[in-house]
Amino acid sequence: MRVDLDLKVDIERTPRAVQLEGIFDVPETRHSSASYHFDVPLHEKPWQIGLIVGPSGAGKTSVARHLFGDNIVQGYDWHPTRSLVDSFDPKHSIRDITAALSAVGFSSPPSWLKPFRVLSNGEQFRTTMARALLDDRELIVVDEFTSVIDRQVAKIGSCAISKAIRRTDRKFIAVSCHDDIVDWLQPDWILEPHASRFAWRSQRRRPEIELEIRRVNSSLWSLFAPHHYMTAELNKSATCFAAYHAGRPVAFSSWLPFVGYLKGDSQARRTHRNVCLPDFQGVGIGGALVDTIASAWSAHGLRSFHRTAHPGDIAAHVRNAKWKLTSHGFTAADTGKMKSLAKTRTVGRRAASFEYIGTPMDKQEASALLYQEG
Repeated sequence: MRVDLDLKVDIERTPRAVQLEGIFDVPETRHSSASYHFDVPLHEKPWQIGLIVGPSGAGKTSVARHLFGDNIVQGYDWHPTRSLVDSFDPKHSIRDITAALSAVGFSSPPSWLKPFRVLSNGEQFRTTMARALLDDRELIVVDEFTSVIDRQVAKIGSCAISKAIRRTDRKFIAVSCHDDIVDWLQPDWILEPHASRFAWRSQRRRPEIELEIRRVNSSLWSLFAPHHYMTAELNKSATCFAAYHAGRPVAFSSWLPFVGYLKGDSQARRTHRNVCLPDFQGVGIGGALVDTIASAWSAHGLRSFHRTAHPGDIAAHVRNAKWKLTSHGFTAADTGKMKSLAKTRTVGRRAASFEYIGTPMDKQEASALLYQEG
C-alpha cells in the first residue's frame, strides 16, 4: 500500500486576502498545496490496531481518506429524545447493544436510558465506539479520536477500546492529533504523515494506573449514586471506601456485615454498592477497589462475599482468580458454562455470588484502610 497524494486548492484573490498579505508581509498566495509520498506496508505483518497521528494540519485526515475512505466512521444519527439503546439499529438485540457498551468501558445502565445528546463528551465518545463495533465492517477508522475529551479520560478510554477491539477479529485505526494515547491504545503500527514515517510497533504493557484507596464518609455516595445499575439507595450502616486517581474519586465501594448461615464461628462482610464512574470504566479500577477491600477484611480474619446481577461484573469475577463462584441463577451449574459467560458477557439479570479467596493484606495496612476514615 502506498500514498501518492498531491493536494492543491486555489485561493481567491479577494481585497481582504490582499490586505492581510500587506499587513503581515506574507508573500502573494494563489493556492495552498501539500504532497504526501510514502509507503504504508500493512501487508507485511498481521495487525489489528493502527494509529495515524500528528499535529493539526499535518494531513492525517486526507491520508486516512485516501487509504481507508469507505471505512471512516463519520458519526451517527441519534434520536433527540429516545434512550441511547433505542438509537441503535433495530437488528441488534438488547444483549448485543449492552455487551458492546460494556466492552468499550461504558457500563452504566442508568445512562443507557438517557438520550445521546445529554451524555458527557466521554460517554458520547464511548457510545460512538460501541455503535461502530456493531457495524457490519471489518475495518473501523475513527477520525478526531479522543480530541474532545479530557486527556486522562482519553487515556483510560483508549485502553478500554483497545481491549474491546482485541477481543474481536476487527481492525481499528485511530486518527488523532494526540500522541499521549500511544501507550494506552497500544497500536500495532503508527503512521505520521507530516514526517512521511511509518513504523511497526510491538505491544507493551500499558502504564500503571495509580490509585489511592481510603475509607470515606457515606456522603460521597451522592457522586456515584446516579450510575449504579440497580438503585441509588445506600444503607446507613454501610462502611464506605473510594478509589482516587490523580486526586479525584473515580470508584466507590460500600460493605455490610454478612447476615446468613456460615459454618463454624466465622464472620464475614459483603459488598453493598459498587460503582466506577463511566469515564474510568473498562480498565479494572472498580475490580481493583473491591479486591483491595476484600484483602483487608481477610487480614482481620473476615470472609468477603460479593453478589451481583450485572453481566459485566459477573464475567469479570469469573475471570478473577481471587474470587470463587459459590452460586448463580443458571439452570446448569457447571464451571464450563460460566467460563463461556466470561467470554460472551451475555447473561440476563440472574445473579451470581462469589467468595474472596485471594491473599490477605498486611494486617497493619489493613487496619489503616478499614478503620481510619480519610
